[in-house]
Amino acid sequence: MVWYTLYVAYTVGWKKKLEKSIRKMPQREQEKFAQLVLDINENGPVQNKWPNYSKLGHNEHHCHLSYSWVACWKTENESIIIEVHYVGSREGAPY
Repeated sequence: MVWYTLYVAYTVGWKKKLEKSIRKMPQREQEKFAQLVLDINENGPVQNKWPNYSKLGHNEHHCHLSYSWVACWKTENESIIIEVHYVGSREGAPY
């Protein structure tokens, strides 16, 4: 029997309008967001090691970058394409 290990990287993206929200965040949270994107890219949408990570629905996820800042992302039909659809204050989060 022959076993193969395949490395599957996920593709993480967001719409241009989120760039403004990302720039408004403090530098520390921007760096955490960048690390989150790398973690999602490497390991997929489930990010149990991140603070207050949870699934919001069948294909939706969120976590806290800090007490006041969150990120939310979703997948379509369990694909390797992941869209970040919200980054910003937890008061405005869509959950």
